[in-house]
Amino acid sequence: FKGGIGTASRRLPASLGGFTVGVLVQSNFGGVLQVAGVPVGQRLGKYYLKDELTRAADGSCMIVVATDAPLGSRNLERLAKRAMLGLARTGGVSSNGSGDFVVAFSTDPRARTKQRAEGRTEVHEELRNDDVSPLFLAVIEATEEAILNSLFMARTTTGVGGVTIEALPAARVAEMVKRAQR
Repeated sequence: FKGGIGTASRRLPASLGGFTVGVLVQSNFGGVLQVAGVPVGQRLGKYYLKDELTRAADGSCMIVVATDAPLGSRNLERLAKRAMLGLARTGGVSSNGSGDFVVAFSTDPRARTKQRAEGRTEVHEELRNDDVSPLFLAVIEATEEAILNSLFMARTTTGVGGVTIEALPAARVAEMVKRAQR
């Protein structure tokens, strides 16, 4: 199905720091699309293994994760890895030919501003590892939602050589999800 640009964000409650995680996704989806756990790609008869198992799956998702939490490079890398779990929740498979990648950054200057300490060491302030897990859940949820937003907002497009890429039939998908929740 036709992809595009999607965004979503999550704000943690004040008791967990009140930090925000925002996700921007450029999707060119490849996989067996799932919405709220419903295998809509299969039910619509559109998924990359439908006709032949050896056909290369097309699709790449570029994901940008931004947070205001004071995270250093190690925890930003961990946050980026969790964004891939959000892709997996939508049925994305990161196939051999896929170019999926995630870039994560923090806007909080405390994690990158070094302050002189005694002796030859420098210190910086960042969120403790024990307090990062809520951000992991936030980025998984926001990534899943951003991908779905990109698919639901896309429109059927005809490009070079008359190649047409169909939009996701949003009304049919909504009905499938509604039926599954009953």
